[in-house]
Amino acid sequence: MKPVVGKWYRIQGSNSFEVVAVDDDDGTIELQYFDGTVEEMDIEDWRAEKETGALEEVEPPEDWTGSVDLDPEEDDMRGTAGYGQDEDRRHSASRFEGLDLFE
Repeated sequence: MKPVVGKWYRIQGSNSFEVVAVDDDDGTIELQYFDGTVEEMDIEDWRAEKETGALEEVEPPEDWTGSVDLDPEEDDMRGTAGYGQDEDRRHSASRFEGLDLFE
């Protein structure tokens, strides 16, 4: 089982995590847990966990908001408060007028 970016796994005795990057040149895998914690694992460690049977592929969590620190009430209010309307976007964009990204 090779690590696949976007797939969720679990090592026995730990929380599930998503593979967010694989660097073949460095031989590392970047993992992100549901709470947003990012960790790096060597490909050799991945293979060892696989060989012992401790590594398994799991379903992603149903509630994807864990790592993005989004309050469900705020998420619901975006639709009722006119979020995304043209008027709102004009006001938000005005804060960035005159910003030169290349300075």
